[in-house]
Amino acid sequence: MKLTHQPLPVETQFEFRIALGARQRHANTLVRIEHDGLVGLGEASPSHYYGENEAVVRAALDTWAPHLGDDPFALESIERRLDLALMGNDAARAAIDMALHDWIGKRLGLPVWKLLGVDPGTTPLSCVTLGMASTAEMERKLETVRDFPMLKVKLGGPGDVDNLRMIRARYPGKIRVDANTAWTASDAVRVLRDIAPLEIELVEQPLPRHDLAGLEWVRARSPIPVFADESVHHLGDLANLAGRVDGVNLKLMKTGGIREMLRMIHAARALGMQVMLGSMVESSLALSAAAQLAPLADYLDLDGHWLLRDDPFDGAPREAGLIALSERPGLGVQPAGRFAESLG
Repeated sequence: MKLTHQPLPVETQFEFRIALGARQRHANTLVRIEHDGLVGLGEASPSHYYGENEAVVRAALDTWAPHLGDDPFALESIERRLDLALMGNDAARAAIDMALHDWIGKRLGLPVWKLLGVDPGTTPLSCVTLGMASTAEMERKLETVRDFPMLKVKLGGPGDVDNLRMIRARYPGKIRVDANTAWTASDAVRVLRDIAPLEIELVEQPLPRHDLAGLEWVRARSPIPVFADESVHHLGDLANLAGRVDGVNLKLMKTGGIREMLRMIHAARALGMQVMLGSMVESSLALSAAAQLAPLADYLDLDGHWLLRDDPFDGAPREAGLIALSERPGLGVQPAGRFAESLG
């Protein structure tokens, strides 16, 4: 197999601000795996918070390229070889995993979701995210997402509660919130009790990543269900969260790919936790990869492509909260618009 990669810069319509930082331009990477005349595509969207950036992604991909072997179907063996060559680097690993699944689906002439045996009829609707903003800016952002059936609002700064009250007064749909590790345990309980009358569906990651005891303490006192995000990356993290949170947010860029995410979905269920599938700021390529498992989730936050000024791919995710799985083979994506020639 031959692996190549190139920059895939994407830009959000608004500055995307969370408690951990703010950006509008994101340096993603497009991965191609070519074998026997077919090309599988994948995308890496690295997070500085997890120690990854564009340069780290490129270095990891170059390290792994000689270890792919000559059989794209041998996914177990490929995983073992990549682990022996280099651990971690989940965004880069996810891009390889996506490209392999895309190649296999194209070779067999089937969409990946059919290979995985899921039922598209059980796919939940997805929320769309509003980053942290001043009240005036939040009002402008809200006008662009009124057609969505549910919102996720980023919290972690002054004015959070006032913004939420403004949103609830103008928006009748479901609302989720995400603090991205911003609070202490006592602050989390105070804010969550304050916003509970606004009919908040759930809260993500109220506390720092490693404060698992704190998550348990908050959950016991919160009127709103508590989900972990930054605290859960791989299969081994789930047992430590059982009984401490109501659910987990799984993302390809944290798990390292579709295979690990599938294992984690089943493990989370066995441990009594609900499952949300989420995303970073990604094009429809990575979003379509995550969407292959969307029918297995309780909640979806597959919205990275809706945040973009210009999406370089057309794929499974659609408009206004609908994640419509494609009948196209593989991940069901193709370059869109002005990107068709350079990314095809």
